[in-house]
Amino acid sequence: MEHVKSYYAATANPHAPWPQLNDSIQCDVCIIGGGFTGLSSALYLTEAGYDVVVLEAAKVGFGASGRNGGQVVNSYSRDVDVIEQRYGKESASLLGSMMFEGAEVIRDRIKRYAIDCDYRPGGIFAALNKPQLQHLKDQHKRWQQYGNNQLEILDQTGIKREIASDRYVGGLLDHSGGHIHPLNLALGEAEAVRRHGGRIYEQSEVTSVTYGHSHQVSTAKGNVSAKFVIFAGNAYLAPHLEPRLTRMSIPCGSQIITTEPLSADKALTLLPNNRCVEDCNYLLDYFRLTADNRLLYGGGVIYGAREPEDIDRLIRPKLLKTFPLLAGIKFDYAWSGNFLLTLSRMPQIGRLENGVFYIQGDSGHGVTFTHLAGKLVTEALKGNPQRFDAFAKLPHLPFPGGRRFRVPLTAIGAAWYSLRDRLGV
Repeated sequence: MEHVKSYYAATANPHAPWPQLNDSIQCDVCIIGGGFTGLSSALYLTEAGYDVVVLEAAKVGFGASGRNGGQVVNSYSRDVDVIEQRYGKESASLLGSMMFEGAEVIRDRIKRYAIDCDYRPGGIFAALNKPQLQHLKDQHKRWQQYGNNQLEILDQTGIKREIASDRYVGGLLDHSGGHIHPLNLALGEAEAVRRHGGRIYEQSEVTSVTYGHSHQVSTAKGNVSAKFVIFAGNAYLAPHLEPRLTRMSIPCGSQIITTEPLSADKALTLLPNNRCVEDCNYLLDYFRLTADNRLLYGGGVIYGAREPEDIDRLIRPKLLKTFPLLAGIKFDYAWSGNFLLTLSRMPQIGRLENGVFYIQGDSGHGVTFTHLAGKLVTEALKGNPQRFDAFAKLPHLPFPGGRRFRVPLTAIGAAWYSLRDRLGV
């Protein structure tokens, strides 16, 4: 399988290919999945001296890592106040201390390995009504308490300086957020893994995993014998491979378009300071400029990862509601990609067997959390599992209704929150 026909695939950096696995090999750690989760884990582990093999069913960055909105957003899909309400002050303190670390990891990787991925600083949470703005003011206070001093509340005048739209009443600017070309970040990280001696195999879908003293990870044409295994497939993990993981989550589709190139003046009229933006709705819209002055715009969720028939029809009304002056704009690229949603909206990490780890379910915050998670699983393998276990001990609940009813039940719940968004409550 090749990369989906997206803006990112069309503008990917040149790189040497990775082979298919056609042999029986051994390693310390076998990682299933060549997206951000697998690559971050592989890079930390190879830096620490582990012999690592990454098995990717398609191409490096094939899934959400190479298709997402490219926004470096701090925290988790549920903020630290919700974490404290659900899991207590100790969990909130531990998880809160890590909620800005993923973005730091990304910036470190870009600098250390000179990865050309169009990084630009600054991300905005945009409020469409006064209750949302009040929520952002509360978030501002919480994030400051956990050490983020790069925040700025925007009033209605301030948000209009950032976004040429009348939709928003204010916002929160996080200068420690930002945006990237995600596929090029993934490719750059894969090259760094190769530089450290890690082995990456593409077109090498895992067909079975047999647990034992030495775990056996099999593909159609090869086999890996490893002391440790990390499941990092997320929304693209085959359901039959490890049902204990797939029953705890649901893949969801998100749609993105990229316009034809805009003039530099027109692009900076839309977003004068080149920040990325996401609104505060439950089913949120998100957008930013690319390095070649296109508007990249995404939004909406399709539960169960069904491919929509007409992405233009889904996205164009949202885009024009935000930027009416783009009426008639041509879309050069339109694509869909899946992310993995959990019932709690918190990421799921833990252990399945002795030496078998899993990381999944970032619930829309995967760009940053995957980079933190690679660091945490490496700490656990090295004998320091405290931070890994802070996430692992959170309850990982299956979706109600089982495989048959989880999609319609989740969609019903989302419709309720969408109605609340429209009513401004």
